[in-house]
Amino acid sequence: MCSDRKTTTYMTDCSAAAELLVRRISAARYVMIGAGAGLSASAGFDYSGDGFKKSFADFIEKYGLTDGYSGGFYPYATPEEFWAFFSRLTYLNRYRDPPKNTYNLLYRLVKDKDYFVLTTNVDHCFQKAGFDKQRLFYTQGDYGLWQCSVPCHNGTYDNKDVVTEMVRRQKDCKVPGELVPFCPKCGAPMTTNLRCDDKFVEDDGWHAAARRYGEFAERTKNGKILYLELGVGYDTPGVIKYPFWRGTLENPGARFYSINANELFVPPEIADRAVSVKGDIHSVLEKAVGAFVL
Repeated sequence: MCSDRKTTTYMTDCSAAAELLVRRISAARYVMIGAGAGLSASAGFDYSGDGFKKSFADFIEKYGLTDGYSGGFYPYATPEEFWAFFSRLTYLNRYRDPPKNTYNLLYRLVKDKDYFVLTTNVDHCFQKAGFDKQRLFYTQGDYGLWQCSVPCHNGTYDNKDVVTEMVRRQKDCKVPGELVPFCPKCGAPMTTNLRCDDKFVEDDGWHAAARRYGEFAERTKNGKILYLELGVGYDTPGVIKYPFWRGTLENPGARFYSINANELFVPPEIADRAVSVKGDIHSVLEKAVGAFVL
């Protein structure tokens, strides 16, 4: 693995970064995309700013919430209150299209390549933008799925219809009691299929995606591959960041390219084959699509 010493060399010129991105994608035979929360933030999803304040004004007033993440862990007194908050959060961030076409821009850049997507995001934006489902691995779950809270089995359940009804019928920060979901097998409360503790369900679809990711990684590990890291921080670096660094280090034909508003460091061992861009992901992708031809 790479050393703890890191380099802080990075680009800030959006046009130059976009041009280089196009060249790197064009030169690569394979593209491995690693996407974190920063990509969806660049696409316009807002968990703490004005958008959150507008969409959750009643919850902010009643519970003193400051952001969507902490709102998911608030100790609500009743399940009706929990599901009022989480159904609205799910609806806005899973079933509503993102405010910007950031994911569509990314798809246009890589659609003709042999690509794979590894992501910690749970908002389903890749599939909505046209990415092949067989080339996606959502490691941390999906807002659109529920699971047994025990869990008594490794099944997950689509929640779109119930979530939509919860959003439509909630009042005073509560959903009607009859909409509170329970496990169809053991009767325990249902919960969200998000990796937040050791009860996260890895269903058949999750394992199939993990196998496809492993197969892609093995098939391309010695090839001319671009590791494209977008909006990945250090909350779970072992999922995307460290494997991408390791893949670049061990393969002379690999290149590493990252865009992030804040996290810009890469190990010096791969600095000669790595590019870090400090800036807005959407702006770089937009310029790459609009100004250059692959």
